[in-house]
Amino acid sequence: MEKKDLLKDVVEHIDIKSYDSTQLINAMRKMSFTSRDTARAADILCQMISEKDCTNILTIAGSTSAAGCMQVYVEMVRNKMVDAVVATGASIIDMDLFEALGFKHYIGTKENVVPDTKLRELYIDRIYDTFIDEEELQACDQTTCDIADLLEPRPYSSREFLYEVGKWLADGHSVKKESLIQTCYECGVPIFCPAFSDSSAGFGIGKHQWLRKKAGKPYVSIDSVADFLELTEIKMNSPQSGLFMIGGGVPKNFAQDTVVCAEILGVEVPMHKYAIQITVADVRDGACSSSTLLEAGSWGKVSEELYSAFRIQHSELTLHHGHQPVPRPCSRKMFQRAISSRQKHLGRNHHYLSKR
Repeated sequence: MEKKDLLKDVVEHIDIKSYDSTQLINAMRKMSFTSRDTARAADILCQMISEKDCTNILTIAGSTSAAGCMQVYVEMVRNKMVDAVVATGASIIDMDLFEALGFKHYIGTKENVVPDTKLRELYIDRIYDTFIDEEELQACDQTTCDIADLLEPRPYSSREFLYEVGKWLADGHSVKKESLIQTCYECGVPIFCPAFSDSSAGFGIGKHQWLRKKAGKPYVSIDSVADFLELTEIKMNSPQSGLFMIGGGVPKNFAQDTVVCAEILGVEVPMHKYAIQITVADVRDGACSSSTLLEAGSWGKVSEELYSAFRIQHSELTLHHGHQPVPRPCSRKMFQRAISSRQKHLGRNHHYLSKR
């Protein structure tokens, strides 16, 4: 068995422009369990998009980017459905920048089909049933080192560094033109990565720092507290805010905590008015990823009541099928009216975001 035998079938990203999920969502509205929750999530997302002065934050954790959902997020940014992105380093660097450089994720196998010891021999990494070429991933590591070498040596927030990555891609270095990083750069949408070092960027910028220190030269570093203050500023400048959370982890908590941080800074802000989470985490383990949105209400992060045009709805929406429902509530055709309305009356906060 050779490497080429396993790295041949490419994971393809779903195109949410190619279908209209309205009929499916409307049918789910009259069903039960997670089906009805999915329809409720679509309703809340539509309200988030439609509200004039609501800043919408997309948080991404887990491996949905490698699983074929990255273009969902790209279209949400391009159509102004979200105003800021908070992601893990793996999602935004190891998966998105990785594909922007022309590399691919491959359809693989689950455990014990091809022994993981054999995969290691072939320099193939496995994410559940998805394969990645480790040599290509190390090329991605090196790219973040090369970009750091081009910058003025000083501390950067991850938002600043990712802006520079987007600029570098847009300046002719991207192979895949519709990466999330480049799209956010072109659309003026900031990306925050609070655990930036836990990714290819950590390896690449770590190498940059190692070589600069050995040469006695100043170097680029990442200031994660600057990220927190910048995102909190966005919250403080937002009359209302909504969260669309894929997975949980650091991005989920980071975005929610802006309410608490504003309070510590002496600024009174409303809790996040809208909140949708798609996760497979079990609520019994006490982890951040699995914590309910009602629990977040006890911390003063998420409003316990979601106000809609028709009635008061519960804001807790946790869907337990991982990446599977992500495209369903996000069909562009389903939200065309809300998107058009949002594009006509982008509030003051969008302009604030664009300046940053």
